Amino acid sequence: MSELSINTTQNVKINFIAASAGERIGSYFIDLSIKLAYVIVISLIFFYGLNFGNLFDRLDSWSKGAIILILYFPFFIYTLTLESIFEGQTIGKKLVRIKVVKIDGYQAGFGDYLMRWFFRLVDITLFYGIVAIVSVVSSKKAQRLGDMVAGTAVITLKNKINISHTILEEIGDAYVPTYPLVIKLSDNDMRIIKETFQNALAKRDHEVIFKLVSKIETVTGIKNQSGNENDFLRVILKDYNFYTQNM
Repeated sequence: MSELSINTTQNVKINFIAASAGERIGSYFIDLSIKLAYVIVISLIFFYGLNFGNLFDRLDSWSKGAIILILYFPFFIYTLTLESIFEGQTIGKKLVRIKVVKIDGYQAGFGDYLMRWFFRLVDITLFYGIVAIVSVVSSKKAQRLGDMVAGTAVITLKNKINISHTILEEIGDAYVPTYPLVIKLSDNDMRIIKETFQNALAKRDHEVIFKLVSKIETVTGIKNQSGNENDFLRVILKDYNFYTQNM
């Protein structure tokens, strides 16, 4: 596996493990299966269930093309949409546990995902994925062409990330982190978060906890996936510790 070094906004060097070609291929075929299932279901509904086929055959080529584009548009934008919503992951990437990140330590944005999606035409579609495989295998950072242009890479979440800071919480060896973007916070930030959270819990001050969660989301780009502010803050503290242990 290739090691990928990223310098965060706090000038801290982090070593990620780049996703292997096998992991990326596995993720691709999971997503492809989902997209093909969508196409089959939509086709059965419109052309057989609703008997739309007879009307479709009488249309001109431009009208047919427009209808096909509308019906199967989600197929084409699947990757772009899900990576934008789930911060660098599709369903396939979630199952394989890999993720798209910026190589400068920042959260990838829509423009980055769009560039990667656009270059899929060259990387995957036109040459049956050969260009993508060759690029990933030969690149030092395991990047396909779309990653190189967008300044992104795909990392595996199955391996620990080492970062030089202080341990704040006790966690087990089997702990799996949820929010990799917690690395955007500094050691001092985490001390303030921990102290504020503990004081707010003692005083049952839910307003302070809510504001603390909102501030973390704004600064880091992390989205609370638990729906519970207290659980979210506990996971943030543990995730930070996950990235700071085993020095």
